[in-house]
Amino acid sequence: MRAYHITGKQLVALALLTAVFASSIVVLYDKFGPSLLGRLAGAKVEKTGGEAGVNEITDPSATSDERNNAEVYRSMSPGVVNITSTTYVRDWFSVYQTQGSGSGSILDKEGYILTNYHVVEKTQSLDVALANNHHYKAKVIGVDEDNDLAVIKITAPREDLSPIPLGSSKELFVGQKVLAIGNPFGFDRTLTRGIVSGLARPLRSEFTGRLIEGVIQTDASINPGNSGGPLLDSHGRMAGINTMIYSPSGGSVGIGFAVPVDTAKRIIPDLLAHGHVRRPKLGIVPIPLAWLAEEFELPVKEGLMISQVIPGGAAAAAGIRGGTEPVRIGNQMYYLGGDIITNIDSQPVRTRDDLDRVLGAKNIGDRVQVEVVRGKRRMTLTVELSEPPEAPRR
Repeated sequence: MRAYHITGKQLVALALLTAVFASSIVVLYDKFGPSLLGRLAGAKVEKTGGEAGVNEITDPSATSDERNNAEVYRSMSPGVVNITSTTYVRDWFSVYQTQGSGSGSILDKEGYILTNYHVVEKTQSLDVALANNHHYKAKVIGVDEDNDLAVIKITAPREDLSPIPLGSSKELFVGQKVLAIGNPFGFDRTLTRGIVSGLARPLRSEFTGRLIEGVIQTDASINPGNSGGPLLDSHGRMAGINTMIYSPSGGSVGIGFAVPVDTAKRIIPDLLAHGHVRRPKLGIVPIPLAWLAEEFELPVKEGLMISQVIPGGAAAAAGIRGGTEPVRIGNQMYYLGGDIITNIDSQPVRTRDDLDRVLGAKNIGDRVQVEVVRGKRRMTLTVELSEPPEAPRR
């Protein structure tokens, strides 16, 4: 066997080479090691610059609830904005400003944001804060009072905008996990979780007085400031838009409500194109009969009496008649003696809510059969639905 002899110089060189190699390994591990180990363990690598999305969320059925909560929040919270509205109020002595706050969801890279109508109602200016704490002035693009929804727009760099994907509310079920992200009491991008507690609730908005159909009920904690923020499923897709709570105390008691995202998906194109929702209307000013029938000895006890027919509207074109006898009810002037609507397409119409519900399933241009009582006669008129013209001022 031949022996190899290492000189002192070779030994020193070998030691130096070993030290350099070890140092390189340490540097490479510091830079790539944690990420590599995380990938091998199945962890998601967090991206920046508005690139987060549902593809960064692990299949909820294959991970823990805690990890799913964290992933949904990490991926979707950059798409939730904080909206501050400023309104100027005049009293007898001066003009002062009041401020309100709400939340919103970024819809796309163009800067369109979905929120509640009552968050932006009657405001003189809107300030939108993104997750990176950059602030932008916003303008209102379109509003829908009937569903308490609005679209606003900011001009911001595309890389700062992280859209929240719109899911479907049609597939929700009672007991399903949902998560809410918003800005309750000004605490920005707060996460709460719960379940779907009920579906298809009719809800009268305390802000607009309108009846919103098909509302989602949840026990995910919602408080003032959450309005307009997203209610998300466990995949990070928007299932609803948080709008209201039931609370005798003013704080969250586990009964919150969200407008279904399918409603938003249906009306957003109209809000962007027209600034309002193109809904078919009869073009009438109705009065419920509940408290009129007995006092005025009307021929029917249930239905809607037509106080006014709006010129140029669908009812006017079909020959429906309004009232002629003025009567003051509170601060409002109505006109009695008009046709009384009892049915539309064989569906009973007793209240304004019934009327809105029937027409809500129709489109502009549809023809409906309207049954009316005129004096002592019953008749059915064919009405072609159209957009409502301006109501007359009398």
